[in-house]
Amino acid sequence: MCGIVGFISSKGEKGKIIKKMTDKLIHRGPDEEGFYIDENIALGHRRLSIIDLDNGKQPISNKNFVVIFNGEIYNYMELKAELIEKNHKFETDSDTEVLLHGYEEWGNHLPEKLRGMFAFAIWDKENRNLFCARDNFGIKPLYYYKNEDVFMFASEIKAFLEHPQFEKILNKDLINLYLSFSFTPTDETFFKGVYCLEPGHTLTLKDNKINIEQYYEINLEEQNRDFDEVVEEISKTMKSSVEYHKISDVEVGAFLSSGIDSSYIVSLAKPNRTYTIGYNLPKYSEIRYTKKLAETLGIKNISKKVSQKEYMEEVEKMLYHMDEPCADPSAIALYSVSKLASNDVKVIMSGEGADEFFGGYNTYREAIDYKAYDKLPYWIRHLLSRIFSYLPEFKGRNFIVRRGTKLENEYVGVNKIFGDEEIKKVLNFKGTIKHKDITKSLFYKNKDKSDIVKMQAVDIKYWLVKNILLKVDKMTMANSIEARTPFIDKEVFKVASTMPPKCKLSKDNTKIALREACKKDIPNEAYKKKKLGFPVPIREWMREDVIYSEIKQTVEQDFVSEFFKQEYVIKLLEQHKNHKRDNYKKIWAIYCFIKWYEIYFMR
Repeated sequence: MCGIVGFISSKGEKGKIIKKMTDKLIHRGPDEEGFYIDENIALGHRRLSIIDLDNGKQPISNKNFVVIFNGEIYNYMELKAELIEKNHKFETDSDTEVLLHGYEEWGNHLPEKLRGMFAFAIWDKENRNLFCARDNFGIKPLYYYKNEDVFMFASEIKAFLEHPQFEKILNKDLINLYLSFSFTPTDETFFKGVYCLEPGHTLTLKDNKINIEQYYEINLEEQNRDFDEVVEEISKTMKSSVEYHKISDVEVGAFLSSGIDSSYIVSLAKPNRTYTIGYNLPKYSEIRYTKKLAETLGIKNISKKVSQKEYMEEVEKMLYHMDEPCADPSAIALYSVSKLASNDVKVIMSGEGADEFFGGYNTYREAIDYKAYDKLPYWIRHLLSRIFSYLPEFKGRNFIVRRGTKLENEYVGVNKIFGDEEIKKVLNFKGTIKHKDITKSLFYKNKDKSDIVKMQAVDIKYWLVKNILLKVDKMTMANSIEARTPFIDKEVFKVASTMPPKCKLSKDNTKIALREACKKDIPNEAYKKKKLGFPVPIREWMREDVIYSEIKQTVEQDFVSEFFKQEYVIKLLEQHKNHKRDNYKKIWAIYCFIKWYEIYFMR
């Protein structure tokens, strides 16, 4: 919906500084800008107008409080009715004003009452108190930075670069974690001193002191529930969530792939227009599937095939808008499909969250599929794991390594790239933080639960929040459209979080209960199909001369030796080109870090 930014400082000319910071976020809100400035604080807002087009300009203020807000509050009409009964007077029809009156009424408990996606800041003029909050699942980002007497916050880190008191320093300690996870898994960022406010948390700044509190916790508690009852609950709750996510004063479109998640949302929402990206390689293109579903539903499907050249031209745009290194090749596909959709709509629905909430990853099935192997004593599986870990990659090797390693020692999510031992081979300095240091508290919290729950918990907290939702927000907002994700809703999660294993997985498939619910509404057999999720042929393209040469030249630059052992990285690249090993994820992660570093630290 918007971009928000603000700072508290006694130095500098606030008006000029906040204008420059806010301009950095113009892509998040090209329709309007707004400011609030007093002797203590400067607040800036860029608006993408979606609700109450004529009167929803921000900041909104009353006698005591000022609010700036990014997101959508889907239950704002119910909250507004409740507040009117308590004698609150409203001047607009916007959800933003509900936050203002809601804070007057409920104070710091306001976020607990909200259903939606949000990052907002409320300034208490009388008490000189700043209150910030981020939604339950982290759909909308919020970053903050404090250095001596300056405090600043923003929807994107790049806004901080315009403040004269911001010190841009690389947080080098995070590189080895990035190589494990493929993204930044901590509340720290690659800019030293810059933090992201975690989902379900609030931040209060009073007398130059920060206080962070948690108001919502993501818990998975498998219960012995009837399968048909769960299916019915999923169906009912998803229909309600989709209706909430359709609330808008402008047209709402949808992304569409060939799999179950987006097909379900499109079948329920029936938007006028859907959007799909494909490629000339049929293996990686979903266009013919999406055209069939759209035709059956009687809606438009607008598609585009992205060439290798177009894809590579958008790498730097993706990295600039992400603010931090991102090794997910689908981020560029998401940028491309967002650009396509921005020709027609301001709001788009997307299917993220279903895999993590409902048990959609094949990795989760290993506990079911390989029970016989797991009957081997652990010491034998562990010995085999150690031996196989030193062997070149071949079919079945990674399985042997995984099944002989304790989950809490090995699992960082569905997209692990480098293991600890190989990180030592590729980094030109000693990493100080290991992936186990990041995940151990979550594994401890879920120590008495099933392996499926443990993996889901890791994937929700890290893969979903720190990668998927971040790329969805940043890539859509880069093209001035707002993404809405009906699966990622607190009422939907209530249903998903208590499902027993039989509702998640079987020997034949994943997301069993969700697929059964979808069957009632998807008018073809997409509910059976494995989700591809905007697949990208980068694995094949890397073996072709153009991209191979681009990566090789990038890695061979002199400054790269500060971070990576270039000979080893080139070796990985040669192995991949010559079909000796499938190293594309590893190479792409390193390449994206180098390109990101060039953008933010060398230009």
